[in-house]
Amino acid sequence: MESAIDPGVLKLQAAPRRTAHIREMDFDELKERGLFLAPVEKKYLELPEPTAQDNLPDITRLISYLKLKHDEHRLEVDLSVIRKLPDVIREDDFKVTATLVRPVRDVGKTRLINVQPGDTTGENYAIAMDIGTTTIYGRVIDLITGDVLAEHGEFNGQISYGEDVISRIVYAEKPGGLEKLNQVVMDTINKILNKIVKSSGVDPEDIATITVAGNTTMTQLLVAVNPRFIRRAPYIPAATLYPPMKATDLGMDLGSHVTALIYPAVSSYVGGDIVAGVMGSGIYRTEELTLYLDVGTNAEIVIGNQDWLACAACSAGPAFEGGGLKFGMRASKGAIEDFSIDPATLEPMLITIGNVRPKGICGSGLIIMVATFFEMGIINNLGKFDRDLDTPRIREQDGIYEYVLAWKDDTQIDRDVTLTEIDIENLIRAKGAIYSGCMTLLTEVGMGIEDIEKIILAGGFGSYVDLEKAMTIGLLPEMDPEKVIFIGNGSLMGAKMSSLTNRIRRDVVEVTKKMTNFELSDTPSYMDNYIAALFLPHTDMNKFPRLKARMESRKGIQQ
Repeated sequence: MESAIDPGVLKLQAAPRRTAHIREMDFDELKERGLFLAPVEKKYLELPEPTAQDNLPDITRLISYLKLKHDEHRLEVDLSVIRKLPDVIREDDFKVTATLVRPVRDVGKTRLINVQPGDTTGENYAIAMDIGTTTIYGRVIDLITGDVLAEHGEFNGQISYGEDVISRIVYAEKPGGLEKLNQVVMDTINKILNKIVKSSGVDPEDIATITVAGNTTMTQLLVAVNPRFIRRAPYIPAATLYPPMKATDLGMDLGSHVTALIYPAVSSYVGGDIVAGVMGSGIYRTEELTLYLDVGTNAEIVIGNQDWLACAACSAGPAFEGGGLKFGMRASKGAIEDFSIDPATLEPMLITIGNVRPKGICGSGLIIMVATFFEMGIINNLGKFDRDLDTPRIREQDGIYEYVLAWKDDTQIDRDVTLTEIDIENLIRAKGAIYSGCMTLLTEVGMGIEDIEKIILAGGFGSYVDLEKAMTIGLLPEMDPEKVIFIGNGSLMGAKMSSLTNRIRRDVVEVTKKMTNFELSDTPSYMDNYIAALFLPHTDMNKFPRLKARMESRKGIQQ
């Protein structure tokens, strides 16, 4: 049978690729908005040398002159400072720089964590780190300028023991499993720390703090706390709030004076990474009703504004990161990231990362493919290929229909690269989980998608998502793309913001108390919303009026 696609569809204008605006609060903005409260400060002192008449102990001398010259009161001193002080204070004739870590609360005490010979006040640094399930990122931050001096990411070594948090919890329950996972993640962290410190060129002695954000499971594995009850009803974490601790006590390859700060969580599945994103993006301070969406193997959703916040988490699966696909891969060289198709011949046009021959499909490319196939009528709303189309690209292999994206002679892998109906089904399930999570959360707070004024996308995946295509498949609710903002790695951004200002750290506990968590598995409306979302884009096309109009226009041209 000849192709059912009429060449008249060539007259249709494809929606241009639209990605979200990238925005991150900068250091100057923090200061302009009155949000800057220095968490770490250095004070330089030229102390008088002791004499027979002035024989104060070294630490007393230091503290006394911090009070006298810098009005520093309510100080507490780390033992490590006392241990090193006698030598340090005499190394440069009693010229010394003290590093002070400010309390989050006004009632707290300032901690004296380090002393260095000479004047090092111009060298003050911190590290921000995101402990992700798949990847771990670290940044060295200049606390004086707010600049990022070095950044590096590595795949989390725990992947070898399970790609998702549930698999890792199961492994942690085995004899020696928890210790192994803790060791592996610490090896990855230290690899990153050594790389970024070396790359930045900073003296490790000038690093004062490390702020860490991760989901609840990753956090418990980081601090070697048994996570087994996270996956068992009623899904209770060991803790949502952790005290400041020594970085070396966690096994981090940093100075003994460095303080580790861990972002608090809300629940078993809404962790410190999402709280960090909420803090860094500032949705807890805006009047606009905002939908915050972090898309990864797990998808976390927050809805709210300065008055209230509701949150939930759902398992999206690995499709958006290239997992679970026959030829899926992460966004790296050779991955198909953009796609179009000739509506007359059904021949594909591919763009790969690095402009090399293809070897697989990444998450952003997958979304574009499925959206394009759907709008062209090549697949139906169930994700099934039209069996009547006259093209060798659509074929049946081992009982499964697929579309050949690239013949083997045009690939790097000496095999045809294809997109199968099973791949599409996995994507539909993943996007269905996310969309239904958003709808359920809105339903539970008595609102609809029309009430949302802004969408914030977080996660590495979000920077490459074609917004129109994401709406076409029903991953995102249909709205003006101009209202969608991308913030990159929200977890890392929040960790950076906390490193720069105590205002964020001061607000964070109150924000977590404000975040009402919904366990979707225990929410009756979730399953109804999920089943309704297992179609392209949805069972109710009226929820996607722009797409509906385009589809009707296409049908009109074909007729």
